[in-house]
Amino acid sequence: MNAFTPNRVAEAVPNLCAESLGKAYPSGCGPLVVLRDVSLGLRAGESIAIMGPSGSGKSTLLHILGTLEPPSSGRVTLAGCDPFSLPADELAAFRNRSVGFIFQDHHLLPQCTVLENVLIPTLAGAARDDVTTRARQLLDRLGLAERLDHLPAELSGGERQRVAIARAMINRPLLLLADEPTGNLDRHSADAVGVLLHELYREESAMLVVVTHSPVLAERFGRRYELSEHVLREV
Repeated sequence: MNAFTPNRVAEAVPNLCAESLGKAYPSGCGPLVVLRDVSLGLRAGESIAIMGPSGSGKSTLLHILGTLEPPSSGRVTLAGCDPFSLPADELAAFRNRSVGFIFQDHHLLPQCTVLENVLIPTLAGAARDDVTTRARQLLDRLGLAERLDHLPAELSGGERQRVAIARAMINRPLLLLADEPTGNLDRHSADAVGVLLHELYREESAMLVVVTHSPVLAERFGRRYELSEHVLREV
């Protein structure tokens, strides 16, 4: 079987389900509301793009979906599990196994090679002989087969973001979250990264949520939402 043939049947993979999410932070003037009654759902192989003005809560929503912070109200389930019900160590393991993150700033370790950066998420799990092979296959698929031993400083911005995509996908996550993945790239590099990201999540039968200011990138995805005034609306 080809390494990138979907190995999960969409109907058999549990959904991402967010129900009536709210998020507020304490402040001197009372609760600062960021999200209000946000609901969405995804199946394997589906994607959504979320747009909205800066400060509207888009990154906060990604952090909740990715289990980095809990909602103030509502519920998230992924792979049939409420991750926020888990003890801290089990939650960290669940996140590492089930969620892949891609950020606007790639957050590659400057002292590590391309291959080493991609393998970082595998270090927390049990040793497996196949992870280096998978890393090499991902990097080859992303056009970086000749860059395995290079450091991030030796790569272009688009190449660094492609390494970040490979790192996010190394553990075969059910859910891939991308926060402005093309925001720091020129138009040509942004287009190339957008195409590869769209192709890879489908090949891996993952779910993808992308936050972006780019209408061009948003158009690539199955459903589009706007987050404005704390509320998520499909557009």
